[in-house]
Amino acid sequence: MLRKSSRMDGAFKAVLMIDSNKKLPTEVVTDDKNIKRRTFISFSVFAGLNVAAFGAWKWLRNAPEETPGISAKAQQPLRNAFNSTEAVFRKVYSPKNLVKTYPKSAAAKVVRKNGIIGLESPLDRAGWRLQVTKKSGKLLQVTLNELRILPKTELIYDFKCVEGWEQVQHWGGVTFADFMKHYKLEAEAAMQYAGLETPDKKYYVGMDMESAMHPQTLLAYEMNGQPLNVVHGAPLRLIVPVKYGIKNLKRIGTIHFSNQRPRDYWAEQGYDYYSGL
Repeated sequence: MLRKSSRMDGAFKAVLMIDSNKKLPTEVVTDDKNIKRRTFISFSVFAGLNVAAFGAWKWLRNAPEETPGISAKAQQPLRNAFNSTEAVFRKVYSPKNLVKTYPKSAAAKVVRKNGIIGLESPLDRAGWRLQVTKKSGKLLQVTLNELRILPKTELIYDFKCVEGWEQVQHWGGVTFADFMKHYKLEAEAAMQYAGLETPDKKYYVGMDMESAMHPQTLLAYEMNGQPLNVVHGAPLRLIVPVKYGIKNLKRIGTIHFSNQRPRDYWAEQGYDYYSGL
């Protein structure tokens, strides 16, 4: 038994010596090398992208500003990008693309307000008129009661602000398209842009006619079924669901039409003129 055991122990030691001299399986070594290689590549790419992003940001920041005009205060490459994006959006635009709507129960009871530019002066409700300059130069003046007799449209949708917030809101009024049709403004609707301004001329927007004539764009006189209050644009405001809130002019005083871009308050501050969603 002792001799047998000794032989077995010797064999066991021999096996241990053989095993200890064996190399790790090739696939284990390869996987380890691959992991290290992939990690190195990932960190290298990440670092490279950060360097490239910083370089692009620095280049853009130091690029010359655009020549002030209808738009201003943006670096010229950024403005070129804005304009190129607008050109693409206008080519693929379709009035059949409607924004998502919601039931009235989903609408915010307390509607967020943002900005009072153009609303600082007292509102003369009795004397207010919507003044529309026709292509011929003639002036059309419309009262709020005259707007109210037109077919009413309600819109409950997700209002979006360029500051990053959004809120489901409930608006009521006459669609811009119905307004244009009722007052026989076909020649004006054939032009490229509409310009809208507050009565004091302090806030103004320019908008492509396709967006103005979108079937959901409203000249709104109600919010949550009630007449507009001052901070939300009484007596009449623009609701353009295919645009960010900066295009949704409050307290509309005048509307005019053009084949050139009308002036736009936020485009003059460096923002995108189109501001589409």
